[in-house]
Amino acid sequence: MTEILTLILMGALAGVLAGLLGIGGGALIVPVLALFFQKQGVDPEVIMKTALGTSLATIIFTAASSVRAHHKRGAVRWQIVRRITPGIVLGSLLGAGVAAALPGRVLHAIFPVFMFLVAAQMLRPTSATQAHRKELPGRVGVTGAGTAIGVLSAIFGIGGGSLSVPFMTWFSVPVRNAIATSSAIGFPIAVASTLGYVVAGWGVAGLPPWSIGYVNLPGFTGVVIASTLCAPFGAAIAHRISETALRRIFAAFLVVLGLRMMFS
Repeated sequence: MTEILTLILMGALAGVLAGLLGIGGGALIVPVLALFFQKQGVDPEVIMKTALGTSLATIIFTAASSVRAHHKRGAVRWQIVRRITPGIVLGSLLGAGVAAALPGRVLHAIFPVFMFLVAAQMLRPTSATQAHRKELPGRVGVTGAGTAIGVLSAIFGIGGGSLSVPFMTWFSVPVRNAIATSSAIGFPIAVASTLGYVVAGWGVAGLPPWSIGYVNLPGFTGVVIASTLCAPFGAAIAHRISETALRRIFAAFLVVLGLRMMFS
């Protein structure tokens, strides 16, 4: 019961952060799911892969809820979404294949490092005033960036916001628009990556009960209900208050979870 309540709480927090910061919440959800499966006695070799696949499946719904709230406020730059999506889909499918091929212990080792890097990114100012260019690169550049974001997002089970928001602000996209657009970009990342994890995990031995490939339905359900309900609240907050304090809290929480995973 404690683990289930933790999943619901983390899902709610991930939903708020998805709406507020344009991130999918995977950096929060993956370590909690990994610890959840560990408590169940799941085969260590498939724990991280199942946590990653399940996290990405929840982001489908979190991103949809978040982008709907941002779209109502006219903040989503849909032209950017259309340009970057082909690369996103390609990279997400490739990333899911790479993650499935890596040993579980490797994924467990590199994920805390990724969390620390995301925490450091959260502590950086997000203002676009320091952008070096005024316009996004051409089709090849945007597709290449989308592919890289998709690969890393699939490997680390995230919606890509911690990568796509800095990318867009670098090219002078206002922060609030970058956050809103990142929510929309997270949807194709999650769909393509989830499909990749389902296919890669189909028929694999040692998966927790009620799993479809590397997507675990009980873990998915606990997170997605809370995150979908809470994402609109985060989007509303994003248009009203400064995000600096919450970014700092989120960064500290990531460090704590990363340390917990390192020593688990």
